[in-house]
Amino acid sequence: MYSFLVNPASRSGRGQKYWERIKSILEERKIPYQVYFSQGPGDIVRLAEMLTGSLPAGGEDIHLIILGGDGTANEAVQGIRDFKRTRFSYIPTGSSNDLARDTGISRDPAEALERILSSARERPMDVGFLHYNSVYKSDGRTREDKPVPHDRRFLVSCGIGFDAGVCQEAMHSHIKDFLNKIGLGKLTYLGIALKQLIRSGNAAAELTVEKDGLSSEKVNLSRLMFIACMSHCYEGGGFYFCPGADASDGILDLCTVSGVPKWKVLMVLPTAFTGKHYRYDGVERYSGRSVRIHTTVPLWVHTDGEVSCLSDDITVSCTRQLLRFYY
Repeated sequence: MYSFLVNPASRSGRGQKYWERIKSILEERKIPYQVYFSQGPGDIVRLAEMLTGSLPAGGEDIHLIILGGDGTANEAVQGIRDFKRTRFSYIPTGSSNDLARDTGISRDPAEALERILSSARERPMDVGFLHYNSVYKSDGRTREDKPVPHDRRFLVSCGIGFDAGVCQEAMHSHIKDFLNKIGLGKLTYLGIALKQLIRSGNAAAELTVEKDGLSSEKVNLSRLMFIACMSHCYEGGGFYFCPGADASDGILDLCTVSGVPKWKVLMVLPTAFTGKHYRYDGVERYSGRSVRIHTTVPLWVHTDGEVSCLSDDITVSCTRQLLRFYY
């Protein structure tokens, strides 16, 4: 039996319409399924925990099918308690859909479902982990007294700096839903990106990149714009930040942008849609099994576009082929 976790609010409410289309196909073909709907933030995490946390010994593995955006898939991964007995599939209904872009999953829900039902194969996928070594309140000056949050998992990417700042502001934008409904959602990000660009670039960073458990590389960055720690190639709705990144090799690919004049960033970022951004000075690529990042001021941090904390000290790592991904 398939277990669907549905975010009806994805794509400003279109998720519900997409589910109705999926439901009609399942019932027409008499395919057994169960479905659970998210009512708000955190629901998908709790549902995934419930479904994967108490699988009976000797029983069948569970097959989760996530219907939503990259953020919904991220929530589902947070909740998985038994990776060995959980099959994971994804039907993209969000606005960015970078996971689908990199894996070649169809943006048409019916086509994506058909692939899962008829010819899906297991392709083990890496899962990234973000650990907060420090946490600050939203003012960016006061350190939190409460315990550091649990590690965050991610499938696509984890980032600190400019890209996370854009995600954080977009999450609280009052016009995002309206623009999404009329097909102009990317304008939200464009306006926020220009505002964040003015604010960014005032921090320095030190990276310790662990290569293979035996050696590491120290990197110092001034006038930091952002650091993207990538498992897949794409982030942020199609930015091709790490061409050739392999989501099953246990290695994180890092794209760093620092020391680039702000006016020039406006030239650099568009070239990232085609992976040509490394031709510019200040845009560098590194790779390793893990990286510890210290910044001189607390910055927003995201996992798959989901933002929860400001930090000036994080560790990002990758567990090879932990997720049993079916598509």
